[in-house]
Amino acid sequence: MGFFLYKGLKKPLVFFGLKDKYIYYAMGMAVGGLLAAAAFSYFLGIFGTLIGFALAGIGIWMTFRMQDRKGLYNKTKNNNELHIFPKRFKSS
Repeated sequence: MGFFLYKGLKKPLVFFGLKDKYIYYAMGMAVGGLLAAAAFSYFLGIFGTLIGFALAGIGIWMTFRMQDRKGLYNKTKNNNELHIFPKRFKSS
C-alpha cells in the first residue's frame, strides 16, 4: 500500500499547521462548537455561548494533539524500539 500524493503539489495539504484529514476534523470541531454555542446560548445566555466556544477551542486543540501523536498516515510509530531479525541465509 502506497501513500496518496497530491499530483500538483507533491506534498500533503497544510492549513494553519494542520495536515490533510486533520483540517476536516478541526473544521468539524469548529462548526460543532458554533452550533453548541448557539444552542447553549438559547438556554443559558452568555454563559452558554462561552461554554460552546470553549468546546470548539478544546476540540481544535485535541485535533492538533491527535495529529502530533498519531501522524498523517495509518502506520505504527517506532517509539525508539529495536527489532532484531534472525538470519535466514547461511553464508559460507
